[in-house]
Amino acid sequence: MERYDQLYRLYDEFDAATLRALQDFVDLFPPVDSRVALEHWQEASDDLADRKETVRSAFPDAGETFCDLAAHATRDQAFTGLDLHAKYDRGINVLVLDVDETLRSAGGTDNEIPRETLHLLTEFHEGGVPIVVCTGQTLENVKGFLIQGLGNELVHSGDLSVVYEAGTGVFTPGHGADTKRLLYEDLDEDIRSIFDDVRARVLSDAPEALRRGCHLQGNEFNVTLKPNFETGSPEAAEVIDRALVYELDLLGEAVVRRVGTDAADPEANAPASEWARAYYADQDPEIRAVLEVEGRTPDCAPDDAPEPVRSVFERIDVAYYEADAAEIGSLELNKVAGVQAAFDVLGIEDPFTAVMGDSKSDLRVMEWVAENDCGVAAAPEHASRDVLDHVIRTDELVFDRGKAGDVLRTVYALNRLASLGA
Repeated sequence: MERYDQLYRLYDEFDAATLRALQDFVDLFPPVDSRVALEHWQEASDDLADRKETVRSAFPDAGETFCDLAAHATRDQAFTGLDLHAKYDRGINVLVLDVDETLRSAGGTDNEIPRETLHLLTEFHEGGVPIVVCTGQTLENVKGFLIQGLGNELVHSGDLSVVYEAGTGVFTPGHGADTKRLLYEDLDEDIRSIFDDVRARVLSDAPEALRRGCHLQGNEFNVTLKPNFETGSPEAAEVIDRALVYELDLLGEAVVRRVGTDAADPEANAPASEWARAYYADQDPEIRAVLEVEGRTPDCAPDDAPEPVRSVFERIDVAYYEADAAEIGSLELNKVAGVQAAFDVLGIEDPFTAVMGDSKSDLRVMEWVAENDCGVAAAPEHASRDVLDHVIRTDELVFDRGKAGDVLRTVYALNRLASLGA
C-alpha cells in the first residue's frame, strides 16, 4: 500500500493541476518568433522546474518519478495506472493504435490527431516503447500524416510499424528486407477470385439509389461501402443498411460461382444470397437486426448451405458499422495477423501492449491480447457495442471522443510506476 499512500500525498499536498498545465504549455508551445512570447515560455519553464524540485525533494526514494507523474497524469489517471500495475505487475512495452475515430475523430478533433496526442506518442518513443499503427487506411495515407505529425526521424527510427489496409501488409521502416511484408501473398486463388468478383460488380450492379448514396473503399481483398452522407446521420444509416444486404447477396453469389454449380442445386430450396444472409446473421446479431428491419430475413438456416459454401464463408468476414460502413474482408488478412507480423519485425518477443480502437477489426486484436494475457484494451465512448462490452469487462479504459491522450497518460503513469517496481 506504500505507493497508494504516496500517490494520495502527491495529489493532496501538491498542485498537480498547475504542474500539468505548465508541462503542457512548455511541451506544446508553438514555435514563434516573438521575444515576448519566448520570455513567457521561459518563465513557465522556470516555474515548472521549481515546482518539480519541490515535489522531487518531498519523495527522496522516487522524487523524479513522482514529479514526472504529477506533470503528466491527473489523480484518476495515476491511480488507474497504479491499479493496472497491481493487476498485471508490468508496464506497457508496445502500443497498438487505431487511427480513425480513435486517435482522431471527425466529431471530436476535426479529423486531426491532436498535438497533445502526438507529443505523448513522441514521449513513449523516447522512452523506448515501439508504436504499431493499425488501420484500414492505405499505406500512402498513413505515412503522410504520420510523418507530418510525428516527424520523419521517428517514423523511420525502426521502432514504428504500420499495419495498413486492416492487415493487407505491414510497413516497418529501417528493417531491410523486412521493411515491407505483403501478407496478401499468402492468400489462395479461391479467395482472390471471390473478391475480384464482388469488387467488379459492387458498384456497376448496384441499384441507382445505392450507387448514388455510397462510394467504394478498400483494396482487392477488402470491399467497403461508405455513405455519401455525414457519418452517423439518418441518411447514412439508411444507405449503409441497404448496402449491407446488397453486399451479402453479392458475396453469396460470388462464392457459389467459385465453388461450382453443384452447390447451387435447386433442390436446396434457397438461392446463394439466402445462404449468405443466413450464415452471417447467425454470426452477428447486428447483421440479423438489419436484415429484420430491411425485411430480408433468410428463410433458411445457416446449415442449409452446402458444406463447400460454408467452408468459404468461414474464411470471409462481413462487418457492419452502423451509419458508417458495410464491409467484406478476408479473415486471413486482419489486424491480428498484421500486429503479429509487426511484433515479429520489431523483435518484440514478450509483448504487453495497450490496444486502442473502436471497431470490430480492433476487437479481434483486443480479444487476441486478452486470450494471450499480453496487454490491455481501451476504446472511445462511441466505439461499437461489442468493443465497449469487451473493454468494460476487462479494465474499463473508456475515453471521451477525441481524448485518446487521456488513456495514453494513464499508460504513461503505469509505466512510470512500473519502473519503480510499484
